[in-house]
Amino acid sequence: MNDARPSALEALKHRDFALYVSARVLATLAWQMLTVAVGWQVYALTRDPLALGLTGLVQFLPFVSFVLPAGQLADLADRRLVLIGAYACEVLSASVMLWFTWTAQTVVWPVYVAMAFFGVGRALWMPTGQAIMPNLVPAALFPRALALNSTVYQAAAIAGPSVGGLLYLLGPTVVYAVVLACLVLAMGFIIAIRPLPPRAHRPGWHWQDTLEGLRFVMRRRIVLGALSLDLFAVLFGGATALLPIYAADVLDVGPAGLGALRTAPGIGAVLTAGVLAAHPISRHVGRWMFGGVAVFGLATLVFGASTHVALSLAALLVLGAGDMVSIYIRHMLVQLETPDAIRGRVSAVNAIFIGSSNELGEFESGVTAKLFGLVPAVLLGGAATLAVVAGGMKLFPELRTMDRFPPPQREEPSHASATP
Repeated sequence: MNDARPSALEALKHRDFALYVSARVLATLAWQMLTVAVGWQVYALTRDPLALGLTGLVQFLPFVSFVLPAGQLADLADRRLVLIGAYACEVLSASVMLWFTWTAQTVVWPVYVAMAFFGVGRALWMPTGQAIMPNLVPAALFPRALALNSTVYQAAAIAGPSVGGLLYLLGPTVVYAVVLACLVLAMGFIIAIRPLPPRAHRPGWHWQDTLEGLRFVMRRRIVLGALSLDLFAVLFGGATALLPIYAADVLDVGPAGLGALRTAPGIGAVLTAGVLAAHPISRHVGRWMFGGVAVFGLATLVFGASTHVALSLAALLVLGAGDMVSIYIRHMLVQLETPDAIRGRVSAVNAIFIGSSNELGEFESGVTAKLFGLVPAVLLGGAATLAVVAGGMKLFPELRTMDRFPPPQREEPSHASATP
């Protein structure tokens, strides 16, 4: 008997979704290459783990300042135009880094300026990129389109660090030039997306409406539990900010090895995302969510204690697999529970949780490494992640016992016509 279920690749028949995915692949490649180059360059200039932490903090501060207004903007304006603005900020960031390297600057503050521009770009991109996806594919294809989007994102996350590390052997100028080219091309793909049709009953701009996404999340305890679990787990367990130090001082593998270390979580994530695209999670959703975060914490402990390259790579691969499970479930819950009229603002709240865990987690890792040492900081983070899992199971029993995803709270998108 033939399987009547649609293939994940069916989503790529929708022209605008294919353009969106192509732009995201290029932007992710650029982001990963930029992260490798900036991390290695900053540590080579300063030899200070706190300086690495500050690169995360200067991304976080503008991100958290702009992301809620950006979410409301995504609900009021053409989401395609907001994405163009986001990529323009990231183009400016890459341009500053290219100038910084080309002119052989020896002070670090221009790097912080560049990463602040990148934080503004991510503040615009994250809520808008999440909110626009359901407008580009039919409702029946959305779960598989989400898994496909995660798969290609993780594939770019695999290639990006390795390519960045290898290009760095030719010099950081080469890395930043390639990053800039990728971002300009990504912006071109977004420009090629057809303008979205106006949304019915679009309200005017009111500052109090900026917090509507936060109020919505607070009313949905299952969504709040999923976001909180991911926030605190990655906040405490984010060892990736310290990978340049592991590559230089613990494993002695150089910039190419740093690229491999940054690639390993992506390999685990893309393999998992591929499985989820073919076989989406449909039962025991809560158990899968907590299990994925627990695996993330355990893998962090193994990585922190390892002094062998093979074991470190394996731990990071498992870490990425566990993280992908929680990401998939979190995105499904947020998108399925949210009406389209406030999807941008709710996605902004989701972006705050993600951004806080990533950028603020990098700063937290740098501070704890400065205070307690490299290995104790990572081990402490892994243990804290497992404590978060235990606490989350107690605080959010409705998430722990959740069996199936809720039905989608949205209409069929009118912009998702397939390419003939």
